[in-house]
Amino acid sequence: MSKVTVVGAGNVGATCVNVLAFRQIADEVVMLDVKEGVAEGKALDMTQTATLLHFNTKITGCTNDYEKTADSDVVVITSGVPRKPGMTREELIDVNAGIIKGVVENVLRYSPNAILVVVSNPMDTMAYLTCKIAGLPRNKVIGMGGTLDTARFKCYLSKALNANPNEIEGLVIGAHGDTSMIPLVRYASYKCRPVTELLDKDTLDKIVSDTMLGGATITKMLGTSAWYAPGAAAAYLVEAIIHDEKKVIPCSIYLEGEYGQSDICLGVPVLIGKNGAEQILDYHLNADEKELFKKSAESVRVTNAMLKDLGVI
Repeated sequence: MSKVTVVGAGNVGATCVNVLAFRQIADEVVMLDVKEGVAEGKALDMTQTATLLHFNTKITGCTNDYEKTADSDVVVITSGVPRKPGMTREELIDVNAGIIKGVVENVLRYSPNAILVVVSNPMDTMAYLTCKIAGLPRNKVIGMGGTLDTARFKCYLSKALNANPNEIEGLVIGAHGDTSMIPLVRYASYKCRPVTELLDKDTLDKIVSDTMLGGATITKMLGTSAWYAPGAAAAYLVEAIIHDEKKVIPCSIYLEGEYGQSDICLGVPVLIGKNGAEQILDYHLNADEKELFKKSAESVRVTNAMLKDLGVI
């Protein structure tokens, strides 16, 4: 019997739960929120779709009752304040750091062996905070950012190529930030053909820009953060863990010398299976990519330093 908890019943958390249930990724999904009745109401609403969508997953909603999350195999943390138009992910740190610290401590009290998937922004820094306060092996704390960024990269490539996005290979590494993520154009392909042979430089440059601003673009349109793709990205990661799929997924992982960085969580290609982040893969970056990765790390370190200023680590 597999059990997954999603902390936070907002748009992203609820979407994640809905995907987990519809795809029957886990036998039981618990959704927890601090606001009275929200998780319970959304869980009941989703449960009433079971006979319409033909799934058997048990969905439980609760208000701040961490005992109901006990013995979870995976816990997805979506808690925190979403972005508003014009707001950077980094501006969320003051509020979200305190929230995440409390969530992690409560989750591990009842599920000490769980793998934690961090979605809350600023994601790389929240993953780093989770690593520092959880005391877990690094394979058990995974930041979701690169999973979502890669999906957006493939989306924009598919539009430019007028192609099926599921037939496109590509990945985004580095920080989950509007100016610091790194879509690896050199490794992107369609039906085994490099996209550099199929699209001109101007088109590829626009795809890179659109990918980097993917979240900000939607936030400007909606007035709040995206939720369908982020929620599905978190569920995608959970599925790879629960079903031991051994998929290579870009994730924010605590680095110990890989890609020339240490004591930081950054997006890199990771083999995901039942043990979480089972292996970090070396994609042999060229000189330009290494420089971009270094700058990406520097931007995250600035944000990480705020955690010490706030006294949360």
